[in-house]
Amino acid sequence: MSEVFLNVLPIFILILTGWLVVRFGYLKPAVGEALGEFVFRVAVPVLLFRTIAEADFREGSPWPLWLAYFSGVAVTWTLGHLAATFCFGRDQRMGVLAGVSSAFANTVFIGLPLVSRVVGEEGVVALSILLSVHLPVMMIAGTVFMERAERKTSGKPGQGLVRLLAGVARNLVRNPLVIGLALGALFHLLGQPLGGPAKSVVDQLAAVAAPAALISIGMALDRYGLAGNTGLASVTSALKLVVLPGTVFAACHLLGLSPSWTAALVLTSSVPTGVNAWLIANHFNVGHALASSTITLTTALGVVSVSAWAYLLM
Repeated sequence: MSEVFLNVLPIFILILTGWLVVRFGYLKPAVGEALGEFVFRVAVPVLLFRTIAEADFREGSPWPLWLAYFSGVAVTWTLGHLAATFCFGRDQRMGVLAGVSSAFANTVFIGLPLVSRVVGEEGVVALSILLSVHLPVMMIAGTVFMERAERKTSGKPGQGLVRLLAGVARNLVRNPLVIGLALGALFHLLGQPLGGPAKSVVDQLAAVAAPAALISIGMALDRYGLAGNTGLASVTSALKLVVLPGTVFAACHLLGLSPSWTAALVLTSSVPTGVNAWLIANHFNVGHALASSTITLTTALGVVSVSAWAYLLM
């Protein structure tokens, strides 16, 4: 267990480092925002591009991988929604946000560095396959469910499903992660090898992605903190760190996924809640405190829970 813990610990030390340099005023929060933009728009898309362009897909069809992960998402999201609406008496909008907070893992900023370090290249390939659909599925589901919940709660007419989906589609087409994955898939299909100076530049940018992503998420944490709703946030945090990876683990075994793909999916599902929960809360102006507290709690507790899952998988 100590070896696994020491393998996971650097991930969270880098997050802590980012939080400390902002918390004590050594760097301004704007630096963290700029670093996060660089990671999201340049470093991680380049990493995804290289991974897909050079990947060996001998593991087979991606459908069992997607089914294993999203079955866990569906179970956890439903439990989070029910906990908020039935156990805590919150409205449908808070139910949707509780579901998102319980099931939306920080796959890019924490999942990628973690899987790369613990599982290796095969794990990164599996995660890249997941990322090709993860953001579209989660953002479309979160937006559509929140729109429906808002209509039920306020009684106001919605903007219409077609218009809503068109807006999400426009955002996804411009998303740097989607572009990086698409370009990588194109290079892979064309059989175009990377070489020369271009390969060197791509490798160096990809190498920056993991540490920069972890430090930037740490710098962003100072913005969130424990903002309230700690009772419900404790439930959503438990669902995120325990139930989601547990359900994904069971689904992977039922579907017969390989050990490396299973480890990649379970570790990814075990990481803290992603900032997308906050973005959805901010967009619909509801549940900021719940999203903020869940992000903070899952990040603080993640070093223990992620280490435990890594130990079970290794």
